[in-house]
Amino acid sequence: MATNEKTDQQTMEMKNSEFHQFFIDELKDIYWAELHLVKELPKMKKAATSTELNAAFEKHTQETQTHVDKLEQAFAFLGEEPHAKKCKAMDGLIDEANAIIDDTEKETMTRDAGLILAAQKIEHYEIATYGTLRVYAESMGHQDVAELLGSILENEKATDVALTKISESFVNESASRE
Repeated sequence: MATNEKTDQQTMEMKNSEFHQFFIDELKDIYWAELHLVKELPKMKKAATSTELNAAFEKHTQETQTHVDKLEQAFAFLGEEPHAKKCKAMDGLIDEANAIIDDTEKETMTRDAGLILAAQKIEHYEIATYGTLRVYAESMGHQDVAELLGSILENEKATDVALTKISESFVNESASRE
């Protein structure tokens, strides 16, 4: 068997493997999550009191659309159509963010503190997911996909740090005085 034929056969076997299918399924899950965050982050922005948090949500909305685009590119690299599969975890985290908005008073730092909490829970879920998926991609030899997932991972980490800075710089202290 020629080298190219052997490589093609190995690729087909991998694509049919349970692990590869699991990986694709998890990409569909995080794709759903990112698509829904693009819709939900503007609601969080609107609910934010401080201009700093409002700007952070605006920035992250734009970055999240970039994540959607990168996931679509990852699907293309894998020869797959981008399909979303409902992410129960993200659905729950979004519900929690909406409950915080409903349960806190408008124009308070308590609401901002709650929004930061909800946003960081979302970030930590994404960090865990992208970190794991990047390792999966590397283990299957999908280096191009691993690089895309790694770039999203680094962006999610930076967003988490930015939210912490906002929280620690004035939101928590202001909320504790309300």
